[in-house]
Amino acid sequence: MGKSLIIVESPAKAKTISKFLNNKFVVKASAGHIRDLPKKTIGVDIENGFKVKYVTDRSKSKIIKELKAKAKEADAIYLASDHDREGEAIAWHILQVLKAEAKGKEVYRIVFNEITKKAIQKAMDVPGDIDMDKVDAQQARRILDRLVGYSISPVLWKVITSSLSAGRVQSVALRLICEREDSIKAFVPVEFWSVEALFSKDKLKPFKASLATWKGKAVSKNIGSEKDALEIFNTINKQQFDLSNIEKKQRKIHPGPAYITSTLQQDASRVLNFPPKKTMMLAQQLYEGIQVNNEHVGLISYMRTDSVRISNEAISSCRELISKTLGNANLSSKPRVFSNKSKAQDAHEAIRPTDCKRLPADVKDFLDNDQYRLYNLIWQKFVATQMAPIIVDSLQLSINGGEAVFKTSGSTIASPGFLKVYPHYNVSMGEEIDAGYEEGNPLNTDKMEPQQHFTKPPARFTEASLIKELESKGIGRPSTYAAILNTIIQRTYVELISKRLAPTNLGDTVNKFLVNNFDSFFNSEFTAEMESGLDEIEYGKFNWQELIGKYYSAIKDLIDKVDIKKAKEKLIQETDIECDKCHSKMVIKWGRKGEFLACPNYPECSNIKNFIRDEDGTIKIKEEPKLDENCPECGNPLLIKNGRFGKFIACSNYPKCKFTKPFTTGIKCPECKEGDILEKKSKKQKTFFSCSRYPECKFSTWNKPVNMSCPECNHPYVEEVTKNGKTLKVCPSCKQEIH
Repeated sequence: MGKSLIIVESPAKAKTISKFLNNKFVVKASAGHIRDLPKKTIGVDIENGFKVKYVTDRSKSKIIKELKAKAKEADAIYLASDHDREGEAIAWHILQVLKAEAKGKEVYRIVFNEITKKAIQKAMDVPGDIDMDKVDAQQARRILDRLVGYSISPVLWKVITSSLSAGRVQSVALRLICEREDSIKAFVPVEFWSVEALFSKDKLKPFKASLATWKGKAVSKNIGSEKDALEIFNTINKQQFDLSNIEKKQRKIHPGPAYITSTLQQDASRVLNFPPKKTMMLAQQLYEGIQVNNEHVGLISYMRTDSVRISNEAISSCRELISKTLGNANLSSKPRVFSNKSKAQDAHEAIRPTDCKRLPADVKDFLDNDQYRLYNLIWQKFVATQMAPIIVDSLQLSINGGEAVFKTSGSTIASPGFLKVYPHYNVSMGEEIDAGYEEGNPLNTDKMEPQQHFTKPPARFTEASLIKELESKGIGRPSTYAAILNTIIQRTYVELISKRLAPTNLGDTVNKFLVNNFDSFFNSEFTAEMESGLDEIEYGKFNWQELIGKYYSAIKDLIDKVDIKKAKEKLIQETDIECDKCHSKMVIKWGRKGEFLACPNYPECSNIKNFIRDEDGTIKIKEEPKLDENCPECGNPLLIKNGRFGKFIACSNYPKCKFTKPFTTGIKCPECKEGDILEKKSKKQKTFFSCSRYPECKFSTWNKPVNMSCPECNHPYVEEVTKNGKTLKVCPSCKQEIH
């Protein structure tokens, strides 16, 4: 018999663990899931208790073959995938695939929160079994997502256009973004006025204050017009003002807990300008291990967590570091402990450095810039948890003059506390007030004026604020936030404008349809209830088939009520554009290729047009490019059109004249030297270029040919886009480049 086999998820993790165990074990990586639901069929037998048909991933055939060979030789098997639902499911799927090879052998499940020698050895000392409740919770989520997608997406295709998808959580995230956009559009600014003044005394620094009360009544946003503001201003402008009261306060600001997945994504977005997907990719690298001083070490604990708990050992190490490097004056009076709201959040610790004594400066040379910045942020946030609070001295001043009372406040930091290591906390400081001011001081009014203001609409979500909103509503889980955002952006339901999320017209249309027909399913409360149900399954309190049965029944009832014709009609948008054939006002409809302008009198009038939207939303007919030649059959101008398989030339008198011919780039084929290069589209709508003499000449390329030949080999150049977005001209034959 050979060595025992440990199976982890990633090659980086395998390399680290193998070294920690002195190469006494064979450590192999599955590279994530090796088995899943089929890609082209639903894979769930709805009529028979939601029985699942799993298939092995064809792209992992080489990995599976190697795992089987090593499992056959091993005397025991340890499954060491991540310590969460997804990781538990991966371990279970691996065991199912290796059933024959594992027969008669001990199979263990080992879990750890960080990839350190101590954590790995401890996990090996107390191996356990696969947690089937966790597996069932993951399986329920996967099946539920599959049923939602396979049930509702085809309805979207019939009503709007093909290639759309609906998702259990992504559709709720889209709804939140669309509802925020609706609020912004519906917002009507409300005018209000304030009276601002600049007060001073002798050579002391002046300070600003705002009118707080007038004739004993608060004036915050209550001065509704310039007339009212001027009436008050004219009455009090010549008053003598005194500093009637100085109220001194001291407050302490305590640090928050170490990062959980959502707060790490939010802060990485706010402080480092990283999108959530990038943050999770970098965190994964730091968790799995980096080569530091000839040693492969995991730098942070597991990064998919909603637990704020920290181990006593890590807290002690952190306090020791602060005491030695910053002194006891900067240490919190006692160990600061944070607790979780529920048991469901306690599977892991919060995200922290595996060794806080490994300072960011110590590892900077071994990390790329982005890895370093994220590690530094995680280290700062964790060390701050055991630091002394920020102490802020605050002053509130009241200035009286007749029946007017002005107020202002200012703060100074008496002790920076945890700001010394975590400088990203924003302390509201207010006005800078000179210490020389005293109660009873008569004040000079250097400047006083009424100021106009307008209430502001709610802001669009940033990626960070949307994650915060999803978390606060109990929608999704730490491991899903980045994927949710990535999906709705990739689907072009949402776009980033000035780093804020705005629904596209497609996203808005999809949302309207889902809200009109599936409101009770795609809403925050219902989705949060489902998430709670998955938690109940994980803790053995709920049967997964019952949960799926309950929600699938709800989906099916809603689908049965959808009237496709009426649903399509609800999405039709009227315009002011006149049909050039029957003079009716054209409408916007959805078809297989997306939106188009159509005559409402169809089928009597079948006129259709392509259109574009200006930035302000104005609809304009999209004029198709005309050629400087006429149709050889009817004499009308020829147009360049976009078809299903690429550009082509057609008669402008279509459908009366159906003349067409291929659209060429004007570049001769580099292989046959006779045909012209055509721009075409594949079945998946990806642009490629091929010879017009196909199938006699089979030349084709994904890169756009350029009307310029290489001086070395006379082969036409093609355009290639580099990873950083630059476009180069490259000879595909001898690889010569022109920048």
